[in-house]
Amino acid sequence: MQEFNFPNWVNKLFLVVLAAAVVFGGYFSNMIFFLIHPDVINVGHRPTQPVPFSHQLHAGQLKMDCRYCHNTVEVAGHAAIPPTATCGNCHGGDRVVAGRTLAVVHQESPLLAPVRSSLETAKEKPPGSAPDSVDWVKVHDMPDFVYFNHSAHINRGVSCVSCHGRVDQMVVVEQAKTLSMKFCLDCHRNPEPHLRDPNLVTDLEFKIGPEHPQVVVDKEGKEHRFEDQESYGAFWRKELGINPNVNCSTCHR
Repeated sequence: MQEFNFPNWVNKLFLVVLAAAVVFGGYFSNMIFFLIHPDVINVGHRPTQPVPFSHQLHAGQLKMDCRYCHNTVEVAGHAAIPPTATCGNCHGGDRVVAGRTLAVVHQESPLLAPVRSSLETAKEKPPGSAPDSVDWVKVHDMPDFVYFNHSAHINRGVSCVSCHGRVDQMVVVEQAKTLSMKFCLDCHRNPEPHLRDPNLVTDLEFKIGPEHPQVVVDKEGKEHRFEDQESYGAFWRKELGINPNVNCSTCHR
């Protein structure tokens, strides 16, 4: 049988194909990496809600405290999604609740139809039963294998802004931070930039600087004046005895 030899140009073709495989393989690997990076898949997540609740209006313009709706944030691990009854305090219309009068705000607005429908179901159920909830869509949804306790952070002076951004400026709430493991570890290793007086955690317009000094009184009654976040945060870290854990079991229990 006659011996077959590949022509010389095949050697060059093999090198070209190999180089192309390396280049395109690297390109697609980088594309996949960036596509699944938390900055891409999390930040900017802004689902459409069944009721167009504007935080810019309620928390920004009307200055409603975050805890009016998320009323468990100081005492529980989860920041509760408000029941429809909370919405009904302002948008309840002609519905009557014993001992108090409900406000009549946009009573006929079609945008609030899911709220009115939810409130109506309360009349049809036995006394004490919860009405059908509005199907709010979760924006900041941590993985099931991650443990996060809101009250532990709120009561130690970590503001809502640190994790959720300026929601008081959002018409539609979106995820402003990655909430990745690196994000959490960076804060645990260097918490001072995120600490403030626990009484001011829901002050979303909080400022500190020469024109906005913060004056606090320590446990011994001594007054302190701060004009920069680093020294202010260091004060509260010492005052509250904050020493965040960074071991795995802190968040993965």
